[in-house]
Amino acid sequence: MPLVQHLTELRNRLLNAVAAVLAIFLCLIWFTNPIYHFVSQPLRQYLPEGSTMIATEVASPFLTPFKLVLLLSILLAIPVILHQAWSFVSPGMYRKERVFAVPLLLASIVLFYSGVVFAYYVVFPLVFAFFTGAAPEGVAVMTDINQYLNFVLKLLFAFGVAFEIPVATVLMVWSGITTPERLRQRRPHVLVGCFVLGMLLTPPDLISQTLLAVPMWMLFELGIMLSSRFVGVRAAPEATAS
Repeated sequence: MPLVQHLTELRNRLLNAVAAVLAIFLCLIWFTNPIYHFVSQPLRQYLPEGSTMIATEVASPFLTPFKLVLLLSILLAIPVILHQAWSFVSPGMYRKERVFAVPLLLASIVLFYSGVVFAYYVVFPLVFAFFTGAAPEGVAVMTDINQYLNFVLKLLFAFGVAFEIPVATVLMVWSGITTPERLRQRRPHVLVGCFVLGMLLTPPDLISQTLLAVPMWMLFELGIMLSSRFVGVRAAPEATAS
C-alpha cells in the first residue's frame, strides 16, 4: 500500500476513534452531576457529619464534572480505540501473530477495567477512611472537588496501567527479550521495583502505595505462569517439526 493510502487509513481510524469518544461524551454530558456524585461517593461517605466537599474556584462547579465526563468518555471508548489501532496494524502482521495478538488485546482491555474497578471499590474506601480519620482534632475535612478529581484520576490510571503487567510479561517472553526462568530469578528486584513504581504512580501515602505494589507483584507472578504455559505451547510445534 502506498504511503498516501497508509496515511489516509490512519486518518480514518483516528476519526473513528474520535467519533466514538464524542458519541459517548454527548450521551454522558446530560448526567455530569450524577456521575460526579457517584465518583465522589467513596470520600463523601467518610466525611464527618456536617462536612461537605467544596469548590474553591468560580468555574469549578461546572468545569470539574465536565472534565470528569470527558475523561470518562475516553475511558469507555478504549475498546473502540484499541480496535481501530488493531484494524490499522493487523494487515501487516502474520497469521500466527494475529492469532496471538487478539487474546492479548482482549485481555489488556479486561485487565485495565479490572484495575479501575479494584481502585474504586477496594482502594478508595481504605484510603479515604484513613485520611478522614487521621485529621487532627479541630480540623474540618472539606475537600475541593477539583483536587479530589485529580487525586482519583491519578489512582484510577495508575491501577489500570499496573494491571497490564501480565500482558507485558507475556509479550516480553514471546518476543524473546527474556524467559520465565530469568523472571523468576529477578523476583526480589521486581518486588522492590513494584514498591518504587507504587511510590511514583500514587499519591505520597503508604496505604495507596502498598495497595498498588502488592497487586502488581501478584500480577507479575500471574504473568510468569501464563508465559510459561505459552512458551510450552510454542515449543511443542517446534519440537514436532524438528
